[in-house]
Amino acid sequence: MVVGASARAAIGGCRRLITSRLVPTQASLSVSFQCRQMSMDSRSISEKLRNSGLLRTQGLIAGKWVDAYDKKTIKVNNPATGDIVADVACMGGKETNDAIASAYEAFTSWSKVTAAERSKILRRWYELLIAHKEELGQLITLEQGKPLKEAIGEIAYGASFIEYFSEEAKRVYGDIIPATLSDRRLLVLKQPVGVVGAITPWNFPLAMITRKVGPALASGCTVVVKPSELTPLTALAAAELALQAGVPPGAVNVVMGNAPEIGDALLSSPQVRKITFTGSTAVGKKLMAGAAPTVKRVSLELGGNAPSIVFDDADLDVAVKGTLAAKFRNSGQTCVCANRVLVQDGIYDKFAEAFAEAVQKLEVGDGFKEGVTQGPLINEAAVQKVETFVQDAVSKGAKVLLGGKRHSLGMTFYEPTVIGDVKSDMLMSKEEIFGPVAPLIRFKTEEDAIRIANDTNAGLAAYIFTNNVQRTWRVSEALEYGLVGVNEGIISTEVAPFGGVKQSGLGREGSKYGMDEYLEIKYVCLGDMNRK
Repeated sequence: MVVGASARAAIGGCRRLITSRLVPTQASLSVSFQCRQMSMDSRSISEKLRNSGLLRTQGLIAGKWVDAYDKKTIKVNNPATGDIVADVACMGGKETNDAIASAYEAFTSWSKVTAAERSKILRRWYELLIAHKEELGQLITLEQGKPLKEAIGEIAYGASFIEYFSEEAKRVYGDIIPATLSDRRLLVLKQPVGVVGAITPWNFPLAMITRKVGPALASGCTVVVKPSELTPLTALAAAELALQAGVPPGAVNVVMGNAPEIGDALLSSPQVRKITFTGSTAVGKKLMAGAAPTVKRVSLELGGNAPSIVFDDADLDVAVKGTLAAKFRNSGQTCVCANRVLVQDGIYDKFAEAFAEAVQKLEVGDGFKEGVTQGPLINEAAVQKVETFVQDAVSKGAKVLLGGKRHSLGMTFYEPTVIGDVKSDMLMSKEEIFGPVAPLIRFKTEEDAIRIANDTNAGLAAYIFTNNVQRTWRVSEALEYGLVGVNEGIISTEVAPFGGVKQSGLGREGSKYGMDEYLEIKYVCLGDMNRK
């Protein structure tokens, strides 16, 4: 199965569009000076990270840092400034096949390492991630753009999966089944799947890796990681710390570059027994089809269209705070973002006013600037998509209550936006916005809210705001989503399962359920057990 051109945007490519649309006024000259100052700061941070040994630019194969075999590189840009942070190896099928071979060889020994020893190594990796959380956070802000405080928060969140699965490694239990015949004993063993291909996105460049690699290593699997070409530096730094922690050569490999070639190599290899992917639904479907010829196991965490439902009886302050967090984290670039804000008639006007007031207080800017809560979008294509969605909504009768245009900072900054009177025929009701735009949709009854919320092929996350316990149960059970937050906008945690239904994916990550995704169940029947 070939992963074609349509898949390149989500799996990653070798190009990136960054443009500036500053108007040459006195105000913009001041902004331009600020951006130059920020660029100087980002360059000094890059140099500091390089000196620390955490700014890696080569791929990792069999425990060695290697260039692309043809010496090609791709540029990693800072989306806030346009600066080139680094040139990294642009790898393809040949390097991926070598990484697979390395992981396959390492699996033989790593799968036989005791659970207790694997646990100790993962624990050391967790401790190193936490010890270097400031540097790793700076890397995320440099290549992805999110505010530094939020980036450091991602390091803590991402590291928590390594800590959790270091503990869970010792809890892979089998079973003894009561036998149907007296001379038999029936056993169930859990064993590692084998080599895992992990394909991860740019919006959470550490957490989406550790959520996959943690349980894979804990269960005895080995991994070939393919991070996004937009944000490979965090993945490479995490891999460096994994080596320092004692993860053996070949157990973790990292390749990035030519996405179709890498994807094809992972899919076609019979040595790769599982694909785990976080990204778009379109690419997930291609990977699922590509895994069929070799019957690989797949875990897919795909697109969302999350509703945030605010009922008349909700606490207004709680609803505003929760929806704000669910919508504007990472500038709206998360799969569990509140993509549609459904507000009941009785509270709609009050909520719209309070919500817009809260959104207006969000500070936009370079993630290294103190007080900034909204960074840039990842690239020009992302901004253009947001513009298309807003223009479509306005042309069909929606009203811009706040924002609705590019920010005066230029580059890929977009104003935090609230759109009122959004209807079901508008693009932003049907598809992920993946940007800082909150569409408000009126509804009359609880039944209307459930119908509107479920009217989508996606089923990842949903949010409810109500003070009625009975309604909490009714609506939670009726919503066709894998995750439901009640009176809370940030619900992800390493100890709970994360995943969707319908076209939002297959399988679960995090928690004890996430461990099962990397284990095969083997039944053993012992016969002739009555002989003395």
